[in-house]
Order: sequence, then structure tokens, then C-alpha cells
Amino acid sequence: MRRAAFLLICTLAAGGLASASAQTTIKLGYATTPTSHYGVGSNAFCEEVEKRTSGRYKCQQFPGSALGGEREMIEAVQLGTLDIVNTSTGPVGNFVPEVNIVDIPFLFRDYDHARRVMDGPIGDDLRAKFPAKGLIALAWTENGFRHMTNSKRPIVKPDDAKGLKIRSMQNKVHMQAFQSIGIQPTPMAFPELFGALQTGVVDGQENPIPVILSAKFSQVQKHLSLTGHVYSPALLIVSPALWNKLSDADKKAFTEAGKAASAAQRKKVNDDERDGIAQLRAGGMEVVTAVDNQAFRNAMTPVWADFAKQFGAANIRQIQEFK
Repeated sequence: MRRAAFLLICTLAAGGLASASAQTTIKLGYATTPTSHYGVGSNAFCEEVEKRTSGRYKCQQFPGSALGGEREMIEAVQLGTLDIVNTSTGPVGNFVPEVNIVDIPFLFRDYDHARRVMDGPIGDDLRAKFPAKGLIALAWTENGFRHMTNSKRPIVKPDDAKGLKIRSMQNKVHMQAFQSIGIQPTPMAFPELFGALQTGVVDGQENPIPVILSAKFSQVQKHLSLTGHVYSPALLIVSPALWNKLSDADKKAFTEAGKAASAAQRKKVNDDERDGIAQLRAGGMEVVTAVDNQAFRNAMTPVWADFAKQFGAANIRQIQEFK
């Protein structure tokens, strides 16, 4: 009897160890705070993954650039030292050059247009470029339309921005567009940005309202201009080292979790767009809503010829005309 009980205990213990060993913790990083749109999207992803895999996969999140800037995190995903990154497309073009097309200024009409493009065949075709570069583009999330802030003066028209040192992502399309209107783009990783604004290393930066809110840039920037010059998608990028270990059923679970993340992150962007301006004004920012967007478009016209050479005029037109 004692032997039978002992064998039963051993069997249960072994089963418990097997169950514990079957649980995999995946590391997910992003640049902003846990309460930001990236945090909301990442939480939704993690909750869905855990639910859809019956707890066999759980997330450990690393917000606030704890693992480095976005470019560093993408490199880590490529190397397999990080499992997933929720990142803007800004630095992605350094790995998958075709993605830079979505960073062309004034390419998208509005959020509805942008989201339909990213969720349709154009977005699918861009995601298909990633495996050849050692990355898996799981789902398009969102960052939002980008606006300019600075500590010097209001920006209403392109001439107002001339000579300003504006932090730029490590993205040649952004830098080329800024140079065309006389801005001095200063490439800089996001973790360095708040300090650089605080000390005057750069005069300003450009980001969507959700980022400006979550990063508390109103503490170090006086002027916000709603230029909406670039729509910034974002991506959940998975390491092939993780993806290739997943069963087909788990790949489907991760894919569905990516869709949930996209929906949650976009909803948070919508909420911040609706409420954020009032919050930033309350934080002391002066907000220019009547920006001369057409003047910005006209001023950037010369660089569109270069973009057509880089990405193909037909490909640009396909995005502009997408219904």
C-alpha cells in the first residue's frame, strides 16, 4: 500500500514538472509606457495568447525601452534574444526597405484609409517581405498620425520650421522629407529623446498624440502643431526562433492574438486623438490646429520624385488610390 502511494505521488509530481516545463514565457518589448497605446495593444496580445494556448504561453513585458530603442529590439528579435517587439515602422525600413513606402509624408488621407491599406493586400504583401530578412511580421498595430512639437515657436507653415533641430527616427524617408523644408533632422533613439529635449540638444520632435501624451513631452515642449505629416503604422514582429517552434494550432492562436492587439491598440489611438489635445493644453502646451497642410505638401513635392524612384510611382499611386 505504501509503495502504491509512493508511486502515485511520484507520478503526480512528474506530471506537475512536465506541466510546468510545458509553459513557455515569451519576452515582448516596446518603447513606451505600459499605459500607452503600445502597452494596451501588448496587453491584449498577451492575454489572448495565454487564453488561446490554455496558459502554455505567457508573456513577460519589457516596456519603456527597457531592452533598448526600437532598432535595437528589432535586431534582438532577428537574433532570437527577444521573442516579440511591438514597434513603429520608423526603424523597420533598415531591415525591410520596402516598408519605408508607408512613411512617405501625406500618403494617407485619414485613419480609415490607412487602416484599410494596412489590413488589405498591400499590407499583406509588405508583411510577406519579412521572413527573408529573418523576421516574422505578425500583425499591423498602430502608432498614429505624426505631429511636430518644439520649444521655439508655433509652426503654421513650412517656413516656420526652417532651421529647427528636430529629432528624427532612423528613417531616411523622414529625414529626406524634413530636409526638403529646411528642418535639421537629428536621428536619435527614443530612450534618449526626453533628455535631449530637456537640455536643448534638439529643439523638437515629431510623434503621434498618443506618444506625446505617454512620454509627457508637454513637460519639455511648449508648442504642438497638428501637422499630421506622416501616418505611422506599427507592427508586432516575432522572432523566427520562436515562430518556427510553434505548432500550426499555436501559430493560429498567435495570429488571432495579433488581431486582438491591433484592435485594442487602434482603439487607444482613437481615444487619445479624441481626448489628448485637451490634456496637452492642460499640461501647458500651446496647440496650433490651423496648420497650412497644403503648404507642407507643396513644399515636399520635390522629394516625391525621389520617392517614386525608390518605391515605384505605381506602388505609391496604388496606396493613394486604395478604396
